[in-house]
Amino acid sequence: MTNTDAKNVTIIINGREKTVPKTELTFDQLVQLAFDEPPTGEFICFTITYRRGQGNKPEGTLSDGETAKIKDGMIFNVTATDKS
Repeated sequence: MTNTDAKNVTIIINGREKTVPKTELTFDQLVQLAFDEPPTGEFICFTITYRRGQGNKPEGTLSDGETAKIKDGMIFNVTATDKS
């Protein structure tokens, strides 16, 4: 394992494996990872849930503006809804 590998982890986002830095990811970064071209529009809203998280919060939801501490094997589900 190289030094770069030690700083990266694999997460599952919407069923796809992604290699990311072993730090924190923002709500917006997770949306970008989940969709090649995120849906856009005035009424589009994203919901993020996660499992296999860090420490005392192994599962939950992430709100716009929040960050998630990333752990190897974490699972994220990102969904887009239209509030219209």
